[in-house]
Amino acid sequence: MSPDQYCQERAAKSGSSFYYSFRFLPEDRRRAITALYAFCREVDDIADEVSDVAIARTKLAWWRTEVANLFAGHPQHPVTQALQQATLEFSVDQQRLNEIINGMEMDLTHHRYKDFESLKLYCHRVAGVVGQLSASIFGFQHEKTLVYAENLGLAFQMTNIIRDVGEDARRGRIYLPQDELQQFGVDIDDLLNAQRTNNFVRLMAFQAERAETIYDTAFAALHSDDRKTQRPGLIMAAIYRTLLAEIRRDGFMVLTQRTSLTPLRKLWIAWRTWVAT
Repeated sequence: MSPDQYCQERAAKSGSSFYYSFRFLPEDRRRAITALYAFCREVDDIADEVSDVAIARTKLAWWRTEVANLFAGHPQHPVTQALQQATLEFSVDQQRLNEIINGMEMDLTHHRYKDFESLKLYCHRVAGVVGQLSASIFGFQHEKTLVYAENLGLAFQMTNIIRDVGEDARRGRIYLPQDELQQFGVDIDDLLNAQRTNNFVRLMAFQAERAETIYDTAFAALHSDDRKTQRPGLIMAAIYRTLLAEIRRDGFMVLTQRTSLTPLRKLWIAWRTWVAT
């Protein structure tokens, strides 16, 4: 199996909405973004699936070394081998790849966030940086498009946090800011025990409004010259905003269920957005 095939399988098996936004890209950019996505999956799976913190740290340290190998010209892993061309053609840089690893390391020990500002650092590392790298692969003319990409990544991550509140709580992770839990009268035990109170629904509506505002902030920063090249991000936004609307329509039943869109619906949204942009 070639490095590109390895990354393609990694992306396809995940079922992620990202996969649907890649399908319409030219082959060279599709290979690069698929390799970046596979890299994110590799390090994210360590944070999510390795229960021993010491072992997880060791594995993430290995990936940091492997990123250094990539930029030294001798990558060992199929993912970094597939990424090699992207570092030359699309400004995929070492600092940002390491920043993604930094975000995954936060997941090993940071299970509470006192306020939104502290949460934003985590979101920047695991999503905003990915947005910037993705924008570089898609191609842009205006530097402000990186601001768009950062905010779009933040909006995606906030949507994920809303969708996964129950699942994350069962892992002992609470990404909702603690000061906002207090503001809306929601106890952490409510989350851990899947107690969907009226206060919880109000809290989630507040989070959803924030996410929508961040989407709008992102779009306002995207120059019209870059809209066509940035269509994959716009496809992702259309899929994620549809998901967010479904979660809201269901009454934020996120403590006991995980709302998702069917593959066919994602593909339809992807095609419709690509044609319309």
